[in-house]
Amino acid sequence: MYTIIGGDGKEYGPVTADQVRSWIAAGRANMDTRIKVAGTEQWKTVAEFPEITGAAAGAGIPVGPVAGMAGKLDIISCYERSWALLKGNFWPLVGVSVLMGLIYGVLGYSQFKGLFFASPLFGGLLSGGFYYYFLLKIRGQPTTLGDLFAGFTKAFLTLLVASLVISLFIFVGLFCLVLPGIYLAVAYPFAYILAVDKGLGFWESMETSRKVITAQWWRVFGLLLLGIPFILLGFAALGIGIFIALPLVTGAFAYAYEDLCNPKR
Repeated sequence: MYTIIGGDGKEYGPVTADQVRSWIAAGRANMDTRIKVAGTEQWKTVAEFPEITGAAAGAGIPVGPVAGMAGKLDIISCYERSWALLKGNFWPLVGVSVLMGLIYGVLGYSQFKGLFFASPLFGGLLSGGFYYYFLLKIRGQPTTLGDLFAGFTKAFLTLLVASLVISLFIFVGLFCLVLPGIYLAVAYPFAYILAVDKGLGFWESMETSRKVITAQWWRVFGLLLLGIPFILLGFAALGIGIFIALPLVTGAFAYAYEDLCNPKR
């Protein structure tokens, strides 16, 4: 019998290995989900239990580093799961969102003052860590404030180069008939997460993001568009609501990354 930590941070169990495998198949758990044998105190990942993964692998669970999702991205499900995650980890997620919002505000002010290189230089580094923090929460793994800046510690050079190259590509794409720039702006965001989560190089991260998202470009575009009303409502609520809207939208995008780059097992 086993107990797991769900994406909302709560414990579920004790349940059988078959039940854990069914949760994996349904996308409610994955190889990084925290799990322990019922009655013990040592938490491990699902991947460390061959009695679970062995049988699951025989059922055809993909274990490659990056793969495309077999089905279509469920936009509403991404937001529903993100809302559940936010309710289960309210203060940690709101807290890091406030901190990140202040940092992004400083970057925006720097650009207003003529330091146009600030966002292209540091935007990718911050985004990589911000999404990584949410990924750890989704996977039920412990988090620290340092995880919020994992972009600086895990993939500094990769994200630095990727951020500059992506900014250049999008700028050129917008300058050339606009549409290429919009396509790239939607296709490249996973690159920042892939560099931190998978340890890929800057070009491999960019191309993997582009290929994975291109397969479902309109759905990812819809996911981003749906986040706009939440952000606007957040600003309308005396500006305070943005710190609820930001983790909600970020969590939805992190779930989309999990669905597309770590396919349901």
